Amino acid sequence: MASTISSSATGNDPTPRRLRLRKANRNEVVPVPARLEDLLPQNHLARLIWAVVGRLDLSAFYAPIKVVEGEPGAPAIDPRILIALWLYAISQGVTSAREIDVLRVEHLAYIWICGGVALNYHTISDFRTDYEEELDELMTQVIEQLDQAGLVELETQTQDGMRVRASAGAASFRRQPTLEKGLEQARARQSEVEQLGQAESDERTAVQKAAQERAARERVERLQAALMEMPAARAAKKPAERDKARVSSTDPEARVMKMADGGYRPAYNWQFGIELSNFVITGADVVNTGSDKAQMEPMVKQVKERTGQFPDEWLVDGGFVKLTAIEALAALGVSVYGPVPEPKDKSRDRYAPLPTDSSIIAEWRQRMGTEEGKAIYKQRSLVELPNAQARSRHGIQQVRVRGRLKVRCVALWVAITHNLLIWIRYLRQVVSSASAQTQEMRI
Repeated sequence: MASTISSSATGNDPTPRRLRLRKANRNEVVPVPARLEDLLPQNHLARLIWAVVGRLDLSAFYAPIKVVEGEPGAPAIDPRILIALWLYAISQGVTSAREIDVLRVEHLAYIWICGGVALNYHTISDFRTDYEEELDELMTQVIEQLDQAGLVELETQTQDGMRVRASAGAASFRRQPTLEKGLEQARARQSEVEQLGQAESDERTAVQKAAQERAARERVERLQAALMEMPAARAAKKPAERDKARVSSTDPEARVMKMADGGYRPAYNWQFGIELSNFVITGADVVNTGSDKAQMEPMVKQVKERTGQFPDEWLVDGGFVKLTAIEALAALGVSVYGPVPEPKDKSRDRYAPLPTDSSIIAEWRQRMGTEEGKAIYKQRSLVELPNAQARSRHGIQQVRVRGRLKVRCVALWVAITHNLLIWIRYLRQVVSSASAQTQEMRI
């Protein structure tokens, strides 16, 4: 096809020239290689995630499927596809179901994982939060695999909290009278929508009608949930401030917390237990209180359930230090290493037992004052690595789901992804070492 362009585009020739060019014609049908297996190199991370997921017992994810061969019903989507899809996405810092829905038709790795199976946004989004118990068990399985590979050092572990912004704005927090008034208005609106749907003059389409009814119903449900959360919000306040308690009408379980930058925002408190040899996450939970003081004992017990044994040493920062918790863990055979608070009397030795101390607390104070205790506790600084990776590498700056249990599902996905990448790195090293040995034998 000929085209006339000016001399400014072709050089110093001042006279226009008609050039014959082969131009892009994207309306033309051309042969394109379509074998999905050829889309990715053999060592691509998407392939490796697919392979290690295949080593795990996924029967709990298959149990709810009722469609079987020889009986009516459309085939169900293989859960392995959705598991691998979310794990790969999180490994790439993608946490949005809508973004995954775009990538599954535009990005070769996501296309390969889907393997020609059609998905949609709702299927991808719902799978992220519909399997809390199954995800919890999957995390335990991955830890067991890592332990069998010698990658988990159970004796010395640590714990850290991470405040993650909730999917709610500060303006959504309301006091009880405002929520009650809003609920009354929402119920009135719901009644209006229902009556309109019964009227013969209703000209809305079925889709419009269903959407408006669902929106009105969900608004009522959110306000009801917010009022149900009000007693817990009041209990967290000082007696004189309980009338000022506020709850979000968007995410009732979210709480305003002090963030790492010193600001206050709606958030959830993510808790991770971490072993220190390879930074395997051995426990994961989400709470909606900004304080860490009550989180130590539950996390230690969770780690015991996942690994089969209590750690000998549990390292925490000052936010976790609570004397009753130290005593409770000592009864389980766990020695806590956490900083002793500075005494108000600067002349007093902070590591010297107080007259009111129990023998366990006195031993903790003295332990933290020894060189050995300080050397052990120094390892705790390493715990920041998994949290930093969760934020920077896995894209966890703000959660996109609402409700503590759904947020916990996201935390489990992150923990599983983190541990799976450690497992993949180990398997790569094993394969590389075996290849090197084979090469030496040939030489």
